[in-house]
Amino acid sequence: MTDAPHIPVLLGEVIAALAPAPGETMVDATFGAGGYTRAILATGARVIAFDRDPDAIAAGRAAALDGLTLVHSDFSALEAALDAPVDGLTMDIGVSSMQLDQAGRGFSFQADGPLDMRMSQDGPSAADFLNTADESEIADVLYHYGEEPRSRRVARAIVAARPLTRTGELAAVVRKALGHRPHDKKDPATRTFQAIRIHVNRELDELAEGLAAAERALKPGGRLAIVTFHSLEDRLVKRFLRERSGATPGGSRHLPQAVAGRAPTFERVGKPVRAGASELARNPRARSATLRAAVRTAAPAWPAQESSVGFNTNLGPGADSKQEARA
Repeated sequence: MTDAPHIPVLLGEVIAALAPAPGETMVDATFGAGGYTRAILATGARVIAFDRDPDAIAAGRAAALDGLTLVHSDFSALEAALDAPVDGLTMDIGVSSMQLDQAGRGFSFQADGPLDMRMSQDGPSAADFLNTADESEIADVLYHYGEEPRSRRVARAIVAARPLTRTGELAAVVRKALGHRPHDKKDPATRTFQAIRIHVNRELDELAEGLAAAERALKPGGRLAIVTFHSLEDRLVKRFLRERSGATPGGSRHLPQAVAGRAPTFERVGKPVRAGASELARNPRARSATLRAAVRTAAPAWPAQESSVGFNTNLGPGADSKQEARA
């Protein structure tokens, strides 16, 4: 880790939402390159930082930052590492710039590398999934996690091209299946890579579990700041904070009200924040970032079974029969 290997997104806004003070304990649930952690430590607060990526943990330990405790763990399991409720907690959801920029990690098609995509560097890789799953499962993952409207066409092409071992191979298969033109504004492989990465790392399940863990970990008056980078993440966070702040609209015959009678555990703070023009000029990756903030109330955390928040797509063969029309 260098002093500034990557530019933290919405750094000033995240620190303002957390409002760390000397002597307080803050959690950085997604340590990454340590940008948020460094800024929090500069205020005199203590930081307990989590990351599932062993490279991020190793770099953080090498930096030997005063006031920092590093935990090699998924952030959904953060409660087990905390001795007491904390004053603030931040999450920067999704893949990090460090991971994207290393071709050997296989997260991006910008440079050819092994078809890996594992944040924790263990368990089944993207290649394992694509080379063993049936066509229907691959199509469902692409449709639900990548919002790919022609998911079945792409899935058929992937199965026909197996075995796949390199990011360049996968990108070429997707481009051929969807008809890529060099001048297209967005590479058609983008949605497929996002979907596979989310599936391999259980990112949305991890986020839902992490939000519930944050609710239990924060003390009354504790501050929560969450940065998301695409609509699936932001939708889940928005739904969680709306429900937990008591702002869930009444049910209907199409969407019955799942939770009633529970005291709000959060008070939402301000409107969603996005990067301004000056930040976008410095860091184009901030263009899709959204910050949502809230403050913990004194109400007890909700039991997990009473929450309607989660990402249950019921993935599996035939999960979305409407895709047949999109083939």
